Amino acid sequence: MSVDIIKEYLKKLSPSRKLILGFLLAILVGTFLLMMPFSLKEGEKLSFLSSLFTIVSAVCVTGLTVVDVSKVFSPVGTTIIIFFIQLGGLGVMTFSSIIFLATGKKMTFYERELLKEERNADSSGEIADFIKKLLFIVFIIESIGAVILTTQFVGQMSFWKAIYYGIFHSISAFCNAGFALYSNNLEGFKSNIVINLTIGYLITLGGIGFAVITSFITVVRNGVDRFNLTSKMAILISIILTFGGMILFFILEYSNPNTIGDLNIFQKVLASYFQSVTLRTAGFNTVPLGDLRSSTIFISCILMFIGASPGSTGGGIKTTTFGVIMFYVIGIAKKKENIEVFNRRIDWEILNRALAILVIAITYVAFIITCILVIDNFSMEQVVFEVISAFGTVGLTLGITPNLSVISKLLIIITMFVGRLGPLTFALAIGESKKKAISKYPKENILVG
Repeated sequence: MSVDIIKEYLKKLSPSRKLILGFLLAILVGTFLLMMPFSLKEGEKLSFLSSLFTIVSAVCVTGLTVVDVSKVFSPVGTTIIIFFIQLGGLGVMTFSSIIFLATGKKMTFYERELLKEERNADSSGEIADFIKKLLFIVFIIESIGAVILTTQFVGQMSFWKAIYYGIFHSISAFCNAGFALYSNNLEGFKSNIVINLTIGYLITLGGIGFAVITSFITVVRNGVDRFNLTSKMAILISIILTFGGMILFFILEYSNPNTIGDLNIFQKVLASYFQSVTLRTAGFNTVPLGDLRSSTIFISCILMFIGASPGSTGGGIKTTTFGVIMFYVIGIAKKKENIEVFNRRIDWEILNRALAILVIAITYVAFIITCILVIDNFSMEQVVFEVISAFGTVGLTLGITPNLSVISKLLIIITMFVGRLGPLTFALAIGESKKKAISKYPKENILVG
């Protein structure tokens, strides 16, 4: 009887709320698994809060941790972490659908709608085919990354351990998670061009979005002469942010001896490129972030807040959201009646959605920053960086994560969760209401600016 009641309750839930519930259940299971003795190294203990923080960071592909992953967790524990990173990168509903398809079960219309919600897709009709392509693409990309990384790790450790490290870091990079099996992340490899470019390639593909990747494959395979507008926008904004961030990082940190100041010119360019890529939601670092200049931290916060592209493994408000707003502003400056991008007109409803995401994100981030500043005694710079990093599911920190109070850690946990699912998804889940009797009120102008 109780099972029937639960089923009835689940049917009444909106796609947004059911999606949130799916992530919460995955987090609950992962939290208890990480607390088991087999997940920890001998003599290590993990509190419920630390386990919860770690698994939320994994499922939300963030990378922020309150413990040293390489020292606390056993091989079983790190395997559990990478499993939940993969699950979070693909998406809980996507992962569930892969199991459904593997067992030969058909997906219902409602399940396709949930996948549409999670993958931020335009249509649910071809979702099943999209999932099959997604699984194949992910396997190929991560396998190539794992093989290349293994060749770099094999000189430092046994062959089988190098393979494990290659697989772990390849999945972590493609899912934009930022988890590393080294205490200082990837700082020991700042001069290794192969690791920098490989991790960079994995982060970029994971952050560009599955829809863009499949669109590119379609263009190449079928000889289509153009990408769809979403792909064009995502690629354009990603290129601008990546190389713009690289140039700014290079200029601002050029003479900083604590970051890239003592490196030769090639190493400075390589480190600047890597940091620019990883700031877009990945969470790896090859230079000590605690020594960054304030100007660089400010630019980093902007990059983290914008984040990756829609339907990707990354967070943030998304590149296309930022792009739509920017083209709208350009249109206003040029006194255009419509938002025009690549000889196409964007519907005003898209702008409304983009502006809603921006306002909700800014409001939420500002609220969490204020709360933590009241609770903990950290500088504004440290807290702003930490919160935006969590919201953008980036996972970079200026070193304050383990020292946060219990309440602040819980706020960061919630922020990682909100950032992974998207602020609008949460707003829709919380703000659902019944339709009013009056559908339209009289129109009146208001002065702005």
